[in-house]
Amino acid sequence: MTAPRFSGFGPAVTDWFVALASDNSRAYWAATKDIWQRDVRDPLEALLAELAEDVGGRVKLFRPHRDQRFARGGGPLKANAGGLVLGTAASAASRYLEVSAEGFYAGTGLYRFERDQLARYRAAAAGDAGETLARALDAARRGGLEIGGESLRGAPQGYPRDHPRIELLRRKGVYLGASLPPGDALETRAPLELARRAWAEAAEAVAWLDAHVGSSEP
Repeated sequence: MTAPRFSGFGPAVTDWFVALASDNSRAYWAATKDIWQRDVRDPLEALLAELAEDVGGRVKLFRPHRDQRFARGGGPLKANAGGLVLGTAASAASRYLEVSAEGFYAGTGLYRFERDQLARYRAAAAGDAGETLARALDAARRGGLEIGGESLRGAPQGYPRDHPRIELLRRKGVYLGASLPPGDALETRAPLELARRAWAEAAEAVAWLDAHVGSSEP
């Protein structure tokens, strides 16, 4: 059976998340689960599946419920719906999608380096290869992408504060993405086209991460 093609999120997608912010309760979930399924989950699943056909990889859809064993405060439901097209043998980077009250986001990269990845990243970023990454990130910004990733405030151990690429060396992850605001565009194929464009614009930086960082060996 052929999987359904993505034709847009449902008309209640933004309103569902806006209402959730005011009533994150099991009662709200019970009363609106069918809306979430129709307007949020089913379209997101179709979107991930169609994009996975483009790039390969396995789809992972995140559960809507928070793990309250470790959560402090807040309600039982996540404030967004998201999923991944997981990395492949050719690339360690997964591709991420998210929809919420703030709209739609598509990104890719390495969200947080493991210890062995961080060591390889810093060694490469500090050397000649770091110039290539800096140029790739600048090109991605010019293409409309935002660069994310947690960073240290100071210099990492063993590197001077005046290193010419200190901003890169401070990073503990590198990911790139683009967003669509809430609105009628969410009900069209615009999220699909945004994801394709964002992942294409990020390709040079992701190729650098694959070449110099790769998967975590442990």
